[in-house]
Order: sequence, then structure tokens, then C-alpha cells
Amino acid sequence: MTVELIHQYIFGAAVLALLCVIASVLTRRIGAPILLIFLLLGMLAGEEGPGAINFNDFGLAFLFGNIALAIIIFDGGLGTRKDTFRVSLRPAVSLATIGVFITAAITGYSACLILDLPWQEGLLIGAIVGSTDAAAVFGLIRNAGLELKERTSATLEIESGSNDPMAIFLTITLVEVLQISSSGNQGWIIFYELIQQMGLGLAVGFSGGYLLVQLLRRLPLSASLYPLLAMAGGLSLFGATTIWGGSGFLAIFIAGVMIGNSPLSSSNDIHRFHDGIAWLSQIGMFLMLGLLITPSKLLPIAIPALAIAFVLIFVARPAAVLISLLPFHFPWREQVFIGWCGLRGAVPIILALFPTLAGLEHTETYFELVFFVVLVSLILQGWTIAPMAKWLQIELPRAAKEPKFLRLVIKHEQDKELLVYPVLAGSNAANLTVKQLPTTEGSQIVGVIRSGVLLPHSEKQKLQFDDQVMILATASAKQTISRVFAPAAQNSKLDVNRFFGEFVLFPDAKLIDVAQAYGFEVDPQNSELTVEAYIVNQFHGKPVVGDQVKLGQVKLIVKETDDNHIVSVGLKLTSSK
Repeated sequence: MTVELIHQYIFGAAVLALLCVIASVLTRRIGAPILLIFLLLGMLAGEEGPGAINFNDFGLAFLFGNIALAIIIFDGGLGTRKDTFRVSLRPAVSLATIGVFITAAITGYSACLILDLPWQEGLLIGAIVGSTDAAAVFGLIRNAGLELKERTSATLEIESGSNDPMAIFLTITLVEVLQISSSGNQGWIIFYELIQQMGLGLAVGFSGGYLLVQLLRRLPLSASLYPLLAMAGGLSLFGATTIWGGSGFLAIFIAGVMIGNSPLSSSNDIHRFHDGIAWLSQIGMFLMLGLLITPSKLLPIAIPALAIAFVLIFVARPAAVLISLLPFHFPWREQVFIGWCGLRGAVPIILALFPTLAGLEHTETYFELVFFVVLVSLILQGWTIAPMAKWLQIELPRAAKEPKFLRLVIKHEQDKELLVYPVLAGSNAANLTVKQLPTTEGSQIVGVIRSGVLLPHSEKQKLQFDDQVMILATASAKQTISRVFAPAAQNSKLDVNRFFGEFVLFPDAKLIDVAQAYGFEVDPQNSELTVEAYIVNQFHGKPVVGDQVKLGQVKLIVKETDDNHIVSVGLKLTSSK
């Protein structure tokens, strides 16, 4: 390879990455899934497109794809808030395990019938397409400006990071089953792989994550090296777990969750760095996968691939969601939406390379078939997720965004942080004096900076736009403080009063008193219950903002929660417009 050719490759790669970044602006306007754009740009740069780049190195694609996926899953773990586990840990884990298995079984059975394959090969195809790309779903929802119920968003968020290991486990296991000639040991292989993959993934993830957190706290490094330490440590855990035969993706996700939820002085730098690296990984991976495919080879398998995609989208995923969420009493609208959010992305295409590297037969067919199924999923589901959320009425009025603030962890006091919040126009803080700011849970106002000067005797000062307020607070108090400094929510599509109703109830109000005041009947067995207790019973102990209960011509709507308690309830007259 000549020096000139190397420079041409560098130029071409940079131009493609630049086009991907610019194309992300277009996707927001037309509602297209951004990953689809990356994939199509890669195909245009490929051997049958204007770029005419001939790339068919499956080994290199597998190497780069695994690294990119590990980085993306690590970033997903960093962004997973521990509060989401309170609401949806068990249903998400059920979806990520039982749900993936059911999806793989139904899709695999259909592949056996459609392609006339042995059950092992059909189930292998089902396992390859078994995991979802819920991270792409959140990108589409954010672009559309939608706010989902916490139960739905938390379930999808946890599932996105934890369902890949199950699909990878099934794929690796079935590849090994197809490689052995004797069928007598197949059941033992599946059981052994399950224990090894999940057991090692959990063990290395928790122990390695704890060690990484301690290193990030104690090592005296320059600020720019902490994000590199986090990434190198996470990839080391991924590599070590994979070498030992465990699920490296599960290990790196758990490590990411532990780092993301630990109070670290370098947290902001780590999050910003990995957000950018994760985007770069997605761009590079989808461009590479687009280069790897030959579009003309997709035509002969179009009809069977469409049939398998139809079963996957309209039968397998909804059935898996229904069965997996059955014990958790999800409202039917949320179940339908979660079922439709079975968007397929990069993981199935990377998994389709496993049979090729293992030297199995029909490997090219596997890859082309899976690529076509992912393409259909991105087009059909990716383009309709936002309209589906609106049609199913599971969107909420836009909540106020968490304000941007500076954070400094106090040395030797890892639970204490020095927070610096700007006073924004329209925030609740703009109308308060310093003395009126919340100081619960051990928080303490340090001072106010105005025009670059620390104000003396600031307790009685009324806060003004663009003041900088310094607060010493515990991590648990940060959420309460952020609400005060949050910018005013803006959403013309869904009015807050129209959604929650014109009246607000205290959660400790007796249901019988509310019924008498607003003219609806209540079951005598529930008459002495408080509004909070009644709603909690209706939603099996875990109500979230937006949950509704209809009583006659009245709807009670959860308006605000704090941990496991309802803070306020909206009352809406259903006859009012």
C-alpha cells in the first residue's frame, strides 16, 4: 500500500464521518433513524456505489465491530441512572433474558419453515436477530422531542444494555452446537455456556467496576487522563472476560453503571468524552457494515427476509413482551409501545459474522439475511416510533431539563459535592432569595457570584438572571436542587394543565372526601383509602408520573413523585376539553 493510497483512505474516512455528522441534522427534520443514514452512506461508499470501495475483510470487521460495540455499551452503562433500577429492573431483566429467548425461538422456528433449514440453523438466525437497539430508540424519541413515562423509558433503557449478552450467549452456543458432530452433549453445552457467560460477566463486571471506581477516585492524574483510564479499564474488563469465556458485554455494561453512578470529581469529563467516542463508534461501525454488504446480493433473499422480518416485528417481539411483562402488570398501551420498540441495529449484524469466523456453511446467506432484516426494522420501526408514542398516548408534557452545572467532589468526602448552578430566566430560583433556596438533606449555600464577584452577606439577596450559586450538597440532594434551577419547560404540543387537569390534590386526601367534592361514586371498600394509597394499589406499588385512574367523570393523574411516594395528583374532568 502506497503512501498516497493511505492518504486517500484517511481523506475518504474523514469525509464520510463528516457527512454522517451533518446528516444527523437532516434526520431530526424528517424523523429518520440516524443509524439508517450511516448504513446507507456506507453502502454508497461501497463497491456498488459511487465510492467503489471494495471491502470484504470479515475478520477486521468483527474486530472493529466488537470494540465499537463494547464502547457503545459502556457509554450506555455510564448513562444509566440507578433510579431507573427502582422502577423497572425486574421487568427489564425479564425482557433481556426470557424475552430474547422467546424472540429467538419464534423467529428461528419461522426461519426453519421459510428457508427449510434444520432447527439448529433456524434458531441461530433467531438468536442473531434477538437483541434490540433501544439506544437508537431513545435517539429517535429525543429528536422528536417526546417525554415518556418513567416505567416505559426505564425499562427500555435497562433492556438496551442488558439484552445483548443474552443474544451473544445464544449465538455462540448455537455456533458451537453446529460445530460438533454428536448431538448427545448439546444440552450440556447450552447449560454450561449459560453459566459461564452470565456468571463470569456478572463477577468480573461488579468486581472490576468497583476496582475502576477506586482507581478513578485515588489516582492523581491530569483531568484529561481520567476518561482514558475509564475507557481503557472498561475495555480491559471486556477483553479479560471474553478470554475467560464470559460475557464481556455484560461485564463492561455493569462496570459502566457503577462508574456512572459513583460521585467522582472527573464524572463530567468522563461522560462528555464517552458520549463523543460512542458516537464515533456508531458512525464507524455502521459505515463499515454498509461497506461490507453488496446491495445486489440482497435481491435474491428479499422475499424470505421480508417474511422473517414480518414475523420478528409483528409476532415474535410482541409475544416476547407480553409473556415477559405478564407478572409486572404493565398497562397495555405501554406493552404495545415496548413491543414496537424492538428496533434492530448493529448487534445482529456483528453477530452474523460469528458463523463466518467459525467456518460454518451458508454464512454469506446468514449475513445478507440478517442485514436485510435490520434494514427493514430501521425503516419500518425506526420511522414510526415517535408517531406510535403519540398514538398510544404514553407521552408526557416535557419536563424541565436538568440544568447544566459545574460539580466538584470534595476530597476525602466522596458523598459531598460543590455544585455551581447558573440562575436561568424562567427558573424557580429566579424568584427566590438565597435564604429561600432548599437546604434539605445536608445541603448548604456557600455563596453567590454576580458579574464575577462573590457577593458579601448574600443570604438576603434576591437571585438575578445569570447569577452563579455555589451549594455544598450530598449526592441525594442534587435532584431536589436541580428542580429549583431547571429552565422553564417548553412544549407547545402537549400542555401541562390539559394533560394533568386543572385541579391538584394532596396525596393524603381521603378518597371519599374527593368523591363528595367532585361528584363521583367510590367503592365502599376503598372509601377510607387516601388518594395515594388507592393509586398505588391500582399500579401494584410502583406508580409513575402520568399514570391515570378513571372514576366516573373524573381522572386522577399522578403529577409528581419522590422516590416511592406520590407528591401531588392532578384531577381532570373528562367532560372538559
